[in-house]
Amino acid sequence: MVTGCAKLDYKMDYLVVRKADHTNRIHLSEIGLLMVESTAVSLTAVLLCELTKRKIKVVFCDEQHNPHSELLPYYGSHDTSIKVKKQIQWNQQTKEMVWTEIVSEKIRKQADHLEERGYAERAETLRQYVREMDFADANNREGHAAKVYFNTLFGLDFSRSKDNSINAALNYGYGVLLSYFNREIVANGYITQLGLCHDNMFNQFNLASDLMEPFRILIDRKVVQMLPEKFDHEEKMHLVATLNEELIIDGKHNFAANAIKIYCRSIFDALNENDISLIRFYQDEL
Repeated sequence: MVTGCAKLDYKMDYLVVRKADHTNRIHLSEIGLLMVESTAVSLTAVLLCELTKRKIKVVFCDEQHNPHSELLPYYGSHDTSIKVKKQIQWNQQTKEMVWTEIVSEKIRKQADHLEERGYAERAETLRQYVREMDFADANNREGHAAKVYFNTLFGLDFSRSKDNSINAALNYGYGVLLSYFNREIVANGYITQLGLCHDNMFNQFNLASDLMEPFRILIDRKVVQMLPEKFDHEEKMHLVATLNEELIIDGKHNFAANAIKIYCRSIFDALNENDISLIRFYQDEL
C-alpha cells in the first residue's frame, strides 16, 4: 500500500517508491497487489505497463482513501478471444447450477462463522435456509440469510446501508477482494461484465461479484474481530493482510490470494465442462 505524497517508477524489475525523505525499492516478483491509497501519488506509464504485463493488480483509492478504480489489461491471456466465445456460450442451466453451489457455500460459511462466535441457534437457521434453497436460489434464501447473519453479528439496528465505520470496513475489504477476483478472471482470459447471477448493466464486474461470495466471510471475520470505532490506515492494513492468511483448498494449504486462483479456475472448469463436481471451495485454517 502506498500512502502520502510519492512518485512511483520502474527500474530493472523493481518498483521504485520515491518520497521526500527516502526511497524504497521492491522487486515486482514480491508484489501481488499494489494499493495506491492517496491521490497525491504519481506513477509513470512504463511502471503501469510493466505491472499490467506481470498481472499485478493495481487499485486506486479516492480522496476518502476508499477503493475507487483499478487497472485491467485488455488481454489477460493469449487465448482471450476463444475464452470470451466460450463464456458467451456457457450453458444457462450450468450457470444456474454453479450459482446455486456458490450461494449455498456462502451461507454455509456464514453459518460456520456464527457458530464460531457462539450463535449456534442462528447458525442452524442459516443451515436450514441452505436446505430450503430452490434451484438458482429462486426463493432468495441468500437475502434472508444475510439479514439474520448481519443482525446477529452487529445488532438488530444494523443495516448495510448505514454510514458507519463497520460498513466502511466491510466495503473496503470487499473492494479488495473484488479486485483480486477481477484479476483472476482477466488473467484466465474471460471478461468481468458477464456474470452468472449478477446482471447489472451498470456493474462492470458482475462475474467477480458472483465468484467472490464465499470469500466475503474472510472480511466479515476480520471486521467482527476489530469492531472498528474508526476506520483509518491501520484498520485498512489489517483487511489487506487477509489475503495472506492460510486456507485449505483442494487438500492443500495455500494463502488466500492463491486459494482465489485455484477456486476461480475450478469454477471455469465446471462451466466449460458442465460439471459442478469440479468446483473447489476453501476451508478455513483455524
